Amino acid sequence: MAGISPPDLQKALSGAEYPADRDQLVKVARDNHASKEVTERIEHLGKKRYENPAEVSKAVFQNE
Repeated sequence: MAGISPPDLQKALSGAEYPADRDQLVKVARDNHASKEVTERIEHLGKKRYENPAEVSKAVFQNE
């Protein structure tokens, strides 16, 4: 699942309200017409709540 960049993720999650859980973030990404790859990456996050965009970014990119 490589190939997305931090700006791709930032754009996909534009307008997200934090704290947010994975399901909320997936909905925001879909509403923002994020690519399938970005949406799938968010779907594979754990069920925890994320306090801010930096936490989401860390979780998304930690396994690259």
